[in-house]
Amino acid sequence: MSRAIIQVSIQGRVQGIGYRAWVEYQAQASGLEGWVRNRKDGSVEALFAGNAKVVAEMVALCRHGPPSAKVTAVLNEPAGEEQLDLRPSGEAFAVLPTV
Repeated sequence: MSRAIIQVSIQGRVQGIGYRAWVEYQAQASGLEGWVRNRKDGSVEALFAGNAKVVAEMVALCRHGPPSAKVTAVLNEPAGEEQLDLRPSGEAFAVLPTV
């Protein structure tokens, strides 16, 4: 099983509509590790780590988001293990404070 760690930036109408909670639910249901947070520029940023195929499927899901989202772009790039350290200790997937 190949492991992937991908950081994504989701742009559009993605704040104030439950996007982070939706990402958290989807990621946990998929068995992924990582985190999600709002950014002050109005985007949502997330990190997904796990089976490469499952990570790719999660990134694809982010292109649609929950029903009230209007996603205009999803940018992604490989990330490192150190990015996972932003999570609180002991949590597989976390919602982090806005940056």
